[in-house]
Amino acid sequence: MGIVATILRTFHGGVHPKEYKELSRHCAIEELSTPPKQLYVPLHQHIGAPCDPCVEAGERVYKGQVIGIAGGFVSAPVHAPTSGTIQAIVEHVVAHPSGLTMPCALLIPDGNDQWHPDLKGLDNPYNADPQTIRNKVREAGVVGLGGATFPSFIKLSPPDGKVAELLIINGVECEPYLTCDARLMEERSREIVEGIRIMLQALQTSRCIIAIENNKPGAIQSMSRAVEETPHIQVVSLPVMYPQGAEKQLIEVVINRQVPSGGLPIDVGVIVHNVATATAVREAVLFGHPLIRRVVTVTGLGIPRPANLEVPIGTPVQALIDHCGGLKPGVKKVVMGGPMMGVAMNDLQAPVVKGTSGLLVMLAKETVAETEQPCIRCGSCLEVCPVELTPCEMAWRARHDLIDQLPEVHLMDCIECGSCAYACPAHIPLVHYFRYGKLAMAAKKHDKDKAELNRQRAKEKQLRAEAEKAEKERKKEEMRLASEARRKAAAATPKPAEAASAPAQPPASTVKPATEESAP
Repeated sequence: MGIVATILRTFHGGVHPKEYKELSRHCAIEELSTPPKQLYVPLHQHIGAPCDPCVEAGERVYKGQVIGIAGGFVSAPVHAPTSGTIQAIVEHVVAHPSGLTMPCALLIPDGNDQWHPDLKGLDNPYNADPQTIRNKVREAGVVGLGGATFPSFIKLSPPDGKVAELLIINGVECEPYLTCDARLMEERSREIVEGIRIMLQALQTSRCIIAIENNKPGAIQSMSRAVEETPHIQVVSLPVMYPQGAEKQLIEVVINRQVPSGGLPIDVGVIVHNVATATAVREAVLFGHPLIRRVVTVTGLGIPRPANLEVPIGTPVQALIDHCGGLKPGVKKVVMGGPMMGVAMNDLQAPVVKGTSGLLVMLAKETVAETEQPCIRCGSCLEVCPVELTPCEMAWRARHDLIDQLPEVHLMDCIECGSCAYACPAHIPLVHYFRYGKLAMAAKKHDKDKAELNRQRAKEKQLRAEAEKAEKERKKEEMRLASEARRKAAAATPKPAEAASAPAQPPASTVKPATEESAP
């Protein structure tokens, strides 16, 4: 029987931002009243290589048909969210701080919503071969739906020498405002458990812990009932703390193990998946359905009617806002994701993607518009950093382009949770400096690798030139020796004219010696 245990253990640092979850906590999952007339499906919705389009303008596609092929091992294919016609592959705006565009498949729905006839699941997934399950998850384009969008099949494939002792299902949803995971757990707990059982089969392990913060009593109750007949799956209740939903912090709280710097959860025998990812795995393995829809929380004080909407991937953000009554007067900012780690939007025509968990419509009083002040080294950022870094020092080095010194302060260990910026009394946008520093480090590494590659190529070119030169010299020497040998052979052979002018001598056997009788 599933027993709800309460864990009081916590991690270093963390903050308690105002939750605002009451705005949408009781909003049941619903669909758009008016289906979108066109969908912009980005070809890059995951960590890793972008997809290559495999459809052309004017081509008719089924719901669930592949329209973008994975561009590498760390990648995930993209599928048509509904049946219709591909009008074009276009550059379209996406939710990105820079406002950059991205290649997208422009799909015009035909209204039939017809599934591809070749899609099918496994007959007995709970006893299936693990690799068969992973292949299904990979083909379906399932990624982590907690925000990281890492291809899920890779997490379900522990590397050689590593054993997954425990599967942790992340139902923490620690970001303020967001309630999409909580509603999934309340309304679709049985489906989540089915997905968990499939993942356990893929990992070849039997132990699972579902971690939920104690501000979601409805989710805890629903998930507890769903695991009553699965004793190896346990539900635990955690105290509220941000960013408890981060993998490393969640592992530390649940089982008191710390993932080493630069390491992965599998290094301590753990795999972490989001609750929404579990439902996507279930759809992929049981029915062969790819990841083409997701639940999005539309909330904030700037929206008349908050909601949890299940929408097709590629739906313009404007359609979700229109369904919820439009924008109230005085809207200051629209954010895709949560307020701590989300992205402020520049264009409401940007589409919903696999990693879109929320859409926040915020008034001025919900945002921080304070002027940045000089850092006085008060240490507030150090106290709240969950990774125990020195955010003020990291930001100072990044701001002054001391890129070579950033590894010394372990910048790459930063999870960009925003706790330091939230606690900073000087209102310094610390996370922006961290992101700049990481990009600068990546660019410098790229330049260094490129220079090393060019040096290696130049060295190989020089070696090839020297080898070609030596080969030419060898051939020239062979030709010289051959020519000299021919000259010697020619000199040793008598010429025809000399042989003709020489007096003919009778053969030695025909010459008779002179005798007295024959003498004159």
